[in-house]
Amino acid sequence: MSKNLLLPKPHEILEIIRETEIEYTFRVEADLKVEHGQFFQISLPKIGEAPISVSAMGDNWLEFTIRKVGKVTNEIFNLRPGDKLFMRGPYGTSFPIDKYKDKDLVVIAGGTGVSPVRSTLKHFYQNPDDINSLYFIAGFKDKKSILFEEDLENFKTKFNTIYTLDNEQVEGFEVGFVTEHIKKIPFDTFEDYNVIIVGPPAMMHFAALECLKNGVPEEKIWVSFERKMSCAVGKCGHCKIDETYVCLEGPVFNYTKAKELLD
Repeated sequence: MSKNLLLPKPHEILEIIRETEIEYTFRVEADLKVEHGQFFQISLPKIGEAPISVSAMGDNWLEFTIRKVGKVTNEIFNLRPGDKLFMRGPYGTSFPIDKYKDKDLVVIAGGTGVSPVRSTLKHFYQNPDDINSLYFIAGFKDKKSILFEEDLENFKTKFNTIYTLDNEQVEGFEVGFVTEHIKKIPFDTFEDYNVIIVGPPAMMHFAALECLKNGVPEEKIWVSFERKMSCAVGKCGHCKIDETYVCLEGPVFNYTKAKELLD
């Protein structure tokens, strides 16, 4: 009997971590093989479902960092540890971790865009010998919107980090958009490297242009689209940009393809 790709299964919530006023991380029991950058469709019966990237993974658990922005997520925020979340997946492409090994890596993330790259960052934090160096630029709107504060502190110990707030001065943070800090990355000292950019479409567009201005070749840049995937299997066309189904060919794209898709 063929497997029903659209059938969600219940998974127990193990822990709920409050990141900000409107963003919580849900750790759920799940014995599934997931690659960095993939997403699940998270649902509640009779309410609806939403595509959420995996923000961390471990032995028999996955984490999803969810923003309270609508009907489905509002209901999810009413759940408690021991309750069930319904999930189907994983779906989509992932960051090519093997291509990043033994090279330098630059990760540029804005706001909730830190969530889809968090598991990749944690992987290299736990396996620092897999890369030559890692430069991480993370930007948030203001102090209230900072995500994963404990991780950010940990990453400082092994990565070259630049944390910035759009227009608020807080100790440990620069001021300004992430694009203003890209020029601080010593691209000309790298022998071989890759760049990951994740965030709102405008941020990815301008961050990529800034990287190109600093001599980064298009094929070294990777982006991840946070689109409103619906079926996640290429049937409904909800996530389609021109002829590209983001749920199937993405959400992770090389910039050589993504430059045609960025809004």
